[in-house]
Amino acid sequence: MKTRLIAAAACGLLLAGSAQSAEITVLSSGAMREIVIELLPQFEKSSGNKAAITWAGTADIKKQIAGGDAYDLVIVGAPEIDAFIQAGKLRPGSRVDLARSGIGVAVKAGAPKPDISSAAAIKKALLAAKSVAYSTGPSGVYVQKMFDKLGIAEQMKAKSKQTVSGTRVGQYIERGEADIGFQQISELIHEQGIDYLGPLPPDIQNITLYSSGILSAAKNADAAKALQTFLAAPAAAPAIKKNGLEPAAPN
Repeated sequence: MKTRLIAAAACGLLLAGSAQSAEITVLSSGAMREIVIELLPQFEKSSGNKAAITWAGTADIKKQIAGGDAYDLVIVGAPEIDAFIQAGKLRPGSRVDLARSGIGVAVKAGAPKPDISSAAAIKKALLAAKSVAYSTGPSGVYVQKMFDKLGIAEQMKAKSKQTVSGTRVGQYIERGEADIGFQQISELIHEQGIDYLGPLPPDIQNITLYSSGILSAAKNADAAKALQTFLAAPAAAPAIKKNGLEPAAPN
């Protein structure tokens, strides 16, 4: 009898523990992919919660959130998080900033490496390239503005290629569909078949702040908040830096 009581008590504890755990559904920008993948096992082990991540480009994230797709947490650029909050898609006050990312430059592995040390050098490299690729996300939006800033917007129209949302620029470069490409540094440094040249020079660099927010209809809001806190904690900084980004400054 005593043995049966102990077994029953142990079973009850296991059931109670499983009832408290949650599966957090997350919709995230690919710019944060390697960071989240590296940190997630630590979070799951320490919290007992699990996370199911859907990776997408910014354009697709906007469509999914606007369409009412069910998630607990979304990770994307801060302007999009703020717009989602204003539209009532995310909970007011739920924004937590995670990391800052600059734009990098890459060419096909083994190809000649152009000088990218100044705005003038970038302009020269762009005019010399037969084809240029950039994303549909924040980096791509900025690159189009950069063409205007450099005074070469007209020259770039015929040879510019914007990637499919959620597809990394490095894949286009590796396949030979672009001579040179621009994307968030974290999305270039892990790609095969390309040579990462470095960041845009400071005078024409653009920094994207990646943030997170909890959906208004989140089923596991508390667990999502715990994941936000974990990803924004000082202990996450080494993983963030290793993957080409910088920790976000405090709000």
